[in-house]
Amino acid sequence: MMHEPEPALKKAMNLLKELSEDEEFRQQYEARQKFLRDQVSMMEGAREEGLKKGIEEGIKEGEAESKRKIAMNMLNLGLDRETIVKATGLTSAEVKAIQQEK
Repeated sequence: MMHEPEPALKKAMNLLKELSEDEEFRQQYEARQKFLRDQVSMMEGAREEGLKKGIEEGIKEGEAESKRKIAMNMLNLGLDRETIVKATGLTSAEVKAIQQEK
């Protein structure tokens, strides 16, 4: 006694039958599959690019925060602004702003 195939299997079998019988339908199907693969590839590429940019931005923000903390410590030690500018790479205005926050 044969059982009725599962709906997904039945659908796949019907699709395979249609593809093998109709060349134009098969070409349309393959074009659609290529389009879908290309879309997935583009989305994955965009995701990877976004992730890379996010990491780069996070590193830049971390470096900036580190410089600010170092400048704050140097100010607390009583060092002059020009020395802090040279040591941290911050601008004089940035050091002045940190000094005013303190």
